[in-house]
Amino acid sequence: MPDVQALVGDFALKLKRRKVEGSHASARQTAELLRSVVSQQRLPHAGQAAVLIDAVRAVGEQLIAANPVELAVGNIIRRVLHIIREEDLSSTTTAMEGLGLSADSDDDNAGDHEDRPALSAAAVAAAARSALRAPSLHTLLEDIPESAAVPHASSSGGDSEGKSKSADKSLKSRKLKHDVIEAINELIQDIDTCHEQISEQAVEHIHQNEVILTLGRSRTVKEFLCAAKEKKRSFRVFVAEGAPRYQGHVLAKELVTKGLQTTIITDSAVFAMISRVNMVIVGAHAIMANGGVIAPVGLNMVALAARRHAVPFVVVAGSHKLCPLYPHNPEVLLNDLRSPADLLDFDEFSDCMDFASRGGSPLLHVVNPTFDYVPPNLVSLFITDTGGHNPSYMYRLIADYYSADDLVVKRRSTS
Repeated sequence: MPDVQALVGDFALKLKRRKVEGSHASARQTAELLRSVVSQQRLPHAGQAAVLIDAVRAVGEQLIAANPVELAVGNIIRRVLHIIREEDLSSTTTAMEGLGLSADSDDDNAGDHEDRPALSAAAVAAAARSALRAPSLHTLLEDIPESAAVPHASSSGGDSEGKSKSADKSLKSRKLKHDVIEAINELIQDIDTCHEQISEQAVEHIHQNEVILTLGRSRTVKEFLCAAKEKKRSFRVFVAEGAPRYQGHVLAKELVTKGLQTTIITDSAVFAMISRVNMVIVGAHAIMANGGVIAPVGLNMVALAARRHAVPFVVVAGSHKLCPLYPHNPEVLLNDLRSPADLLDFDEFSDCMDFASRGGSPLLHVVNPTFDYVPPNLVSLFITDTGGHNPSYMYRLIADYYSADDLVVKRRSTS
């Protein structure tokens, strides 16, 4: 079995060197790595969830620092932390229900419950040890004083009781890890099938003889449009080329291969063509907690043009791109500057970059940003693998996927 630290170091190096790019690849490989971390983590008899959380946070802090621009890495780390908390809470709740400590009670016995004094933590733990010996209540067992402990039955049965307790603790340890790994497997499956889940909704949004505008290349957008074509929808697609990387050219070729009527336009022609468009459909790099979108550069211009002409601006993205942070959070790196080689040839402009003049300062500066930020007021609808949602509803989805304690991925201080 490979060493976890070696796997973490190798993946962090790939992120730092940009050998792993894109939200889908980053999210899936992060989930697979965290599954290995959880499976190989040794757990004590008490505080198992806390040990798993610390291990995942230690790995997450290293991965996020390797490439802060890939927000999907941090999203998956926070999702796994939320999964650990939910599974631990579920096992504790199940044990409490087994002890008859459910909040619900019959009306006939309501008066009896009012007359009884409330059970203390020590009494609950003592009852657990004497009756079911539920190992999932370790947090209560740790707080019991020695005087409140239930006396041992006899010396002859002590050995068997100790073995039973050890077996229960080992079983509980394996059950927590098993449940967490199963939930991570479901998360990986959701990442793999998000494009299919989104594409199934294409017929509800794309109608006959419409004109769709998009910019650059997005796999989610491509499969969304192709799914509508497979449902016998006849429509035309305008593809803005997405300079300076011109990924729109790649998308146009893929759409033509699928039989879609496609027209390539320059990015500067978007405002001139938007009046003929019925809907703008684009992908996203990340969806922030306020409903804003970090998207490929140029999309803010497209969103402004769509709003000017009252054209719906629709964003299609998987749930792994939902980020619980806000754009103003210091943990969010909104942009990334690419190489100037995408814009110009160094040989042709070398005379403008004479570092010997003006005190070593170049005469020509090149700025090549990767992303745009689209505010939520410019977005009409989000289509995710869970359905269509308004920008004002995104905080509800984020609350279902993330815990407030995990917004900042940082290890707890040992002091």
